Amino acid sequence: MKIILAYSGGLDTSVAVHWLRSHYNADVVAFCADIGQREDFAAVREKALACGASEAVVLDLKQEYLTDFVYPALRAGALYEGRYTMAAPLGRPLIARYLAELAKTFGADTVAHGSTGKGNDQVRFYAGAIAHNPDLKILAPCAEWELRSREDELRYAHQHGIPVSATLERPYSMDGSLWGCSTECGDLDDATLVAPDDVFQITIRPDLAPDEPTDVTIGFVSGTPVSIDGVAYDPVTLVGRLTQLGGANGIGRLDTVENSLLGIKNRAIYESPAGVILHHAHRELEDMTIDRDTLHLKAHLSLKYAELVYNGMWWSPLRSALDAFVTDTQKNVTGSITMRLYRGSLVTRTRNAAHALLDYALTAHDRADRFDHAAGIGFSYVWSLPIRTFAKTHGPKYLNAV
Repeated sequence: MKIILAYSGGLDTSVAVHWLRSHYNADVVAFCADIGQREDFAAVREKALACGASEAVVLDLKQEYLTDFVYPALRAGALYEGRYTMAAPLGRPLIARYLAELAKTFGADTVAHGSTGKGNDQVRFYAGAIAHNPDLKILAPCAEWELRSREDELRYAHQHGIPVSATLERPYSMDGSLWGCSTECGDLDDATLVAPDDVFQITIRPDLAPDEPTDVTIGFVSGTPVSIDGVAYDPVTLVGRLTQLGGANGIGRLDTVENSLLGIKNRAIYESPAGVILHHAHRELEDMTIDRDTLHLKAHLSLKYAELVYNGMWWSPLRSALDAFVTDTQKNVTGSITMRLYRGSLVTRTRNAAHALLDYALTAHDRADRFDHAAGIGFSYVWSLPIRTFAKTHGPKYLNAV
């Protein structure tokens, strides 16, 4: 039996290599996707082999991750529960697709992942792999084995000589990518406790950030970020520079209790400096360039888009259909937004758009005003006609009672 395992190099997947070999008498191929996490991938590959993998495959998927997954979600304005930029959920469908492709390459009919039975990732990996090969068998060692806690996993690792970096004193589950990182478990499971400084991976504490503001201008073409301060960058470089800039100014921290796919409330620390900056700038530019009705409908659909991503339904027909709508809305979202970064705060300074719908002659309150104010009287009469009719029929007392 041959199994392709999505391997991160962390505690769960390192133990999983040994457990899959022992439990299934399997030949395990470890697959690690480089989507920008801060890892020594040569060391990760060696670690997978040391844990018992017969082969270890590392693929550089950073460009694909940003271009085909992160940027579409950015254009959609997709933030789970209005806050989370979803670095991990956006990476899982990409990894799952490569699991299916590597299974074909290596002649395997089984793939595995390191998510727990109550984790969101189990659904993301499962649905993503099945979308590309409905006949694949999907294994979740963390949901099958007898190890009931991270402490049990650490003991198992030490008993079998599995090299791991997690400790009983620092048993956090950490994940990362170019778009952001997450820290969970350990003391963080107690929502009454203040998150210790060592759980933050890429952002400085805001009160320790420089006492001088930093201005940055982001340029967009059709809703896609293309430049910083007038200099064009490829997606990997652009997001990397914003991550460094935002992180140094304490931008992008989120300590949240979210609602998981299984209905479990979960506390997590998320850091996404580039994600927070780009979502903020993108929305500001949309406000300048998209008409009211389309913008309001898009806000509703953005929530649905985010739910689809978070819930592992990236490869669903609905997500594809929503992308068609989003693409049409982005035709005129071209221009630049200048923001000021200062000790964790993000404030818009200037807005410039090639197709701005903001008309100074309509919005001004000086002699440049060209709005027909008298027309507003008739508009107000017609607009409020349903209220007038209801009030005449039922009386104002009825309205007050309601």
